[in-house]
Amino acid sequence: MTKAEILKKEILKQYRSVRKFSLEMKIPYSTLVTALERGIEGMAYGTVIKMCDKLNLNPVDFAPIEKDATLGAQILENRVMQNYMKLNQEGRDKILDLMEDFVQIDKYKAKGKRAKSEG
Repeated sequence: MTKAEILKKEILKQYRSVRKFSLEMKIPYSTLVTALERGIEGMAYGTVIKMCDKLNLNPVDFAPIEKDATLGAQILENRVMQNYMKLNQEGRDKILDLMEDFVQIDKYKAKGKRAKSEG
């Protein structure tokens, strides 16, 4: 399935019509229809990013993003995991130990939302 086909499927799933989505996004209907038919490669990168964000899709692979996660948080999480996977076991253990230490210090604790592991 092409990225345009994934977008169209998700638009119809969430908005029931391409026209409704185009109005919501403030994208000319004809521009959106053309992109969905011919491919999104010609669309401005920023527009594609905004569409993916609105549809909760990862702009890299167009996979669904968890509803409660922001795009920025998902990208950051992926970046952290990619760097973590580059480490050997000793490096991974050291990072996990450091994170455990930092989580115990109030200065570094996240405010508002609770961590996933806390429930």
